[in-house]
Amino acid sequence: MRLVCVFLLAALLPSTLSHNNRQDPFAWLYGPRSQGYYLGSLQADNTGGDCPPECDCPPTFPVAMYCDGRGLKVMPTIPSRMKYLYLQNNAITAVPDSSLVNATNLVWLMMHYNQLTSDKIVSHNSIEKVMFIHILDFKMISGMDNLTILYLHDNAVTDMGTSLKGLKSLMLLDVSGNKLKKVPQALPERLHQLYLEFNSIDSLPDDFLGRVTQLQYIRMAHNELTDKGIPPNTFNVTGLVELDLSYNKLERIPPVSTTLQHLYLQANQIKEFTLGSFCSIVDVTNFSRLQTLRLDGNEISSQDVPTDSALCLRLASTIEV
Repeated sequence: MRLVCVFLLAALLPSTLSHNNRQDPFAWLYGPRSQGYYLGSLQADNTGGDCPPECDCPPTFPVAMYCDGRGLKVMPTIPSRMKYLYLQNNAITAVPDSSLVNATNLVWLMMHYNQLTSDKIVSHNSIEKVMFIHILDFKMISGMDNLTILYLHDNAVTDMGTSLKGLKSLMLLDVSGNKLKKVPQALPERLHQLYLEFNSIDSLPDDFLGRVTQLQYIRMAHNELTDKGIPPNTFNVTGLVELDLSYNKLERIPPVSTTLQHLYLQANQIKEFTLGSFCSIVDVTNFSRLQTLRLDGNEISSQDVPTDSALCLRLASTIEV
């Protein structure tokens, strides 16, 4: 079964890097050609009669088509042999259904920094509602069962509906920096990483993590979450490695699993250090695996930390209060 990763990527601006606090692991895909990322020699003209004249299809890499930074306003014709398509940094305004009909072997699709509007879905444009029209429309979803990574960050998405339901292989979803007021429905069961920071989410559904048992990383910083909006024991699930709830409106530390390793709660309104949120029982074999705990920027100080927290949090290398 071939692995299909169609990326709807936004080129990361400095502001994006600062609030996400992570580097783009796929920068090499669209990095400067002078750094050696540009596979094959483009000194040779387009190879094969099916290569559009406005693009380059290097003979040393015949399954790639480079159309980036050409001032294109419309989608070029895509030969069926292409697996890697680079269309970033253009002025393309639409992705018609016909443009991807022949692209049955496509593995990478790079279209960040174009001028696609609300119903022409691609990252770093102006998307008002995601229904997976065109590139990810419901009629094509059956052919994208192997999609593993989806970046839709820094847009204006307000509602995703149940558009993720058919993405059975999705492992990373990034919809940070949008206008979501609720968590996307029908999260794929194989999801490992979920990035929702910089939205307007104020509550979580009762079954938030019920189906996504493989989820390891949740980032929900800079939302509107309150204690009332988080159902009891929502995050007290095994398997979770990192949880970021910083810059919300929490007044209490939510209960978490003893297997959690990194917890970020800075810049909330927390008024009490509740050791029971980490350990219900403390002895030789029962303790938290937490390594990082950030509580700075709340309404507590180091004097509020119980003396017996050293037993519960014995593995913590960083505790900031």
